[in-house]
Amino acid sequence: MSTDNGGRDRSDHTTDGADGASWEEDWEDDYGPAIRATCRQIKLWREGAGLTQQELGDAIGYSLGMVSAVERARRLPHPDFLAKADRILGADGKLAAMKKDVEEARYPKKVRDLAKLESEAVELGAYANHNMHGLLQTEEYTRALFEMRLPPYGEDEIDRQVAARMARQEIFGRRPAALLTFVQEEVTLRRPIGGRMVLRRQLEHLLEVGQLRNVEIQVMPTDRVKHAGMAGELRVLKIKDGTTVGYSEAQLTSRLVSDPREVQILEMRYGMIRAQALPPRESLAFIEKLLGEMT
Repeated sequence: MSTDNGGRDRSDHTTDGADGASWEEDWEDDYGPAIRATCRQIKLWREGAGLTQQELGDAIGYSLGMVSAVERARRLPHPDFLAKADRILGADGKLAAMKKDVEEARYPKKVRDLAKLESEAVELGAYANHNMHGLLQTEEYTRALFEMRLPPYGEDEIDRQVAARMARQEIFGRRPAALLTFVQEEVTLRRPIGGRMVLRRQLEHLLEVGQLRNVEIQVMPTDRVKHAGMAGELRVLKIKDGTTVGYSEAQLTSRLVSDPREVQILEMRYGMIRAQALPPRESLAFIEKLLGEMT
């Protein structure tokens, strides 16, 4: 997270599109000390058991190179790696207990920050204009977005980014439930990201999510003469401590908005966007109509 000239927080990467300023792993942040400590513990337990790296790798089904990279904190240990090493080395759960922190560290920091913000929200409103909002995406739709990214991601990084986005969708099952409202541009419902079948399943998913009592999905028709969202995507989150923040994205950058005057502008725009879009019931009917046209 960096800061703009006005002192406000800025993120270095986007979160819901498939773009970003870097394609390298970024767990070397607040999780760095915990990860390095975990890797040192693996080495200490292995040496205490009198095993070589090769012998440990053979016992748990990982290569010598992987064991070496993990012990040097060059690679994050997979939860399966930790569970098997714990059992073989007789660590009595001490290594396996680190699975949660290590798994969270796999997700890009920008996604962890956003997921934390979403987890604290009692109300979230989002307007998306170029693809489905990340919280509404199916896994295959998300994967298609990251496969289109330029510069291209490797397969491991695509898996990592997809898993991180899917993990954020835990917000739908949270209790007490947050109020979640979304406005999607009509074009996002027609653009066949990943192909027609991927889009079809994505539209079906929207209909399912739209039935949840704490979720409202609206469609912004392309033929609207007046449109309050022409400045781009935006998000407004009301946090349980009573504060409200905004979030906006553009090419290579995303920005957390905390200045009350700017937050007020985003709230006003989002309110107008919702008023100009189709009501929730008509929006679901519109999505059903699009599905019918695809058969």
